[in-house]
Amino acid sequence: MRLPASAALPQLPELVAGQHIDVRLTAPDGYTAVRSYSLASAAPGGVLEITVEELDDGEVSPYLVRGLDVGDRLEIRGPIGGWFVWREEEPAPVQLIAGGSGVVPLMAMIRAHEAAAHPAPFRLLYSVRSPEMAYYRAELEELARVSPRFDLDWVYTRRAPSGWPHAPGRLDVTGLAASVQTLGTSALTFVCGATPFVEFVADALVRAGRDPARIRTERYGGADGA
Repeated sequence: MRLPASAALPQLPELVAGQHIDVRLTAPDGYTAVRSYSLASAAPGGVLEITVEELDDGEVSPYLVRGLDVGDRLEIRGPIGGWFVWREEEPAPVQLIAGGSGVVPLMAMIRAHEAAAHPAPFRLLYSVRSPEMAYYRAELEELARVSPRFDLDWVYTRRAPSGWPHAPGRLDVTGLAASVQTLGTSALTFVCGATPFVEFVADALVRAGRDPARIRTERYGGADGA
């Protein structure tokens, strides 16, 4: 979902890649529901973008996906967050590790990094169930093809594309090590996904000797991409 920033939040503070916003819906009977959504873009003065996964039993996502019309009003609070963020002032290489929809805040970082033509290398390790379950697949693959600053690794847990050299399966210690070793131990690492996925990755990185202070995590309660 995309909103012009000035229309969404007239007094919008500076956006930082990795932040999120709270969206509040109020029913005619006064019942309210609030959900947090990571920003998929942090371009200054540009578009406020969130990616909404419709949940069958959701209170908010079905309305945002199917019921929202042009001109409808939303209550938004934010942007929120100052830890799980990437800023242009960061000189170190960056390793991004995502499971399923956990790629959304990392996509904001990737877009900000490319927009700034930042010289530090970025690398994304993205675990998804199958190719069609990947968010931003075309954009990521095109960026990996043309950008000298961005590399992309895929892990398919249930079904891989035809001709893929590896059998589908969950991310393991060997696959994780093969991806992250390229940038070395000085890399700043961001991990986002379902809680079991994030806990596995963070624990494996620390066991491999990575500095916990250089690992930043964000998690949610689902199980996609783990």
